[in-house]
Amino acid sequence: MWRTSVKWCGREDSNFHGIAPTATSTLRVYQFRHDRKILYNVTVRGNTKCRPEYQARASTGKHGKMTENQDIEWKISDFPVSYPDALAFMEARVDEIHKANAPETIWLLEHPALYTAGTSAEPSELLDGNRFPVFQTGRGGRYTYHGPGQRIAYVMLDLKKRNNDVRAFVHGLEDWVIRTLATFNVIGEVRGDRVGIWVRRGAPDNPKSREDKIAAIGVRVRRWVTFHGLAINLDPDLEHFSGIVPCGIEEHGVTSLWDMGITATTPELDSALMATFKEVF
Repeated sequence: MWRTSVKWCGREDSNFHGIAPTATSTLRVYQFRHDRKILYNVTVRGNTKCRPEYQARASTGKHGKMTENQDIEWKISDFPVSYPDALAFMEARVDEIHKANAPETIWLLEHPALYTAGTSAEPSELLDGNRFPVFQTGRGGRYTYHGPGQRIAYVMLDLKKRNNDVRAFVHGLEDWVIRTLATFNVIGEVRGDRVGIWVRRGAPDNPKSREDKIAAIGVRVRRWVTFHGLAINLDPDLEHFSGIVPCGIEEHGVTSLWDMGITATTPELDSALMATFKEVF
């Protein structure tokens, strides 16, 4: 049974709920070749250093099989990346993955403060359109905030290698976030009537208890290659969410790891994301 209901329209370019970085950005690239030693490439303003650092293993997860010939490239940007640059990179990489000219890619990054509008966004849900730049995007979902302190994972995977199963992919993103949060002793949950990952605040029998959103999911699929992905609130300015109705949900709030008293760092969150990815995909 799927945890979320995803409408599959049967088109090659479909939306679902659920260019390199700028010149001032630092980009780290990890090339994972399963069952082989790989090089850890660190590119900082044009200077590249390589050393044997990581060894990844082939694994079979619930949401797809990684074979020993499969490459996953991890890109990690240490400074905010503009949204147009990120979108341009994803568009180009999706095309190259489809043509088998580039490896599947996971990109961990953050954006400067901005709002994005998914394909289901309602104009009335943009409460303050002058506060931050607003970008129309082809992903599924509604309005979302991105900004410093929020870790984004853009996921570019070839679903032809994973049984062409979009629902399993979205389910896998949910599981990935939940497992990542669990490494910090945070219980993340999904809800059938709303997208994203949620945490309970207070005891269930407490009339003041509530549920807050800690991670958002919004993806797009083109020619069976995914892009966009998920965003986990590490330590963003939560007041910035007040300029929109996040994901069209008014009756619940938003939270972050730091808001819950978990003072994790960005490298710690990145490490958790990289470790739990192979458990799921």
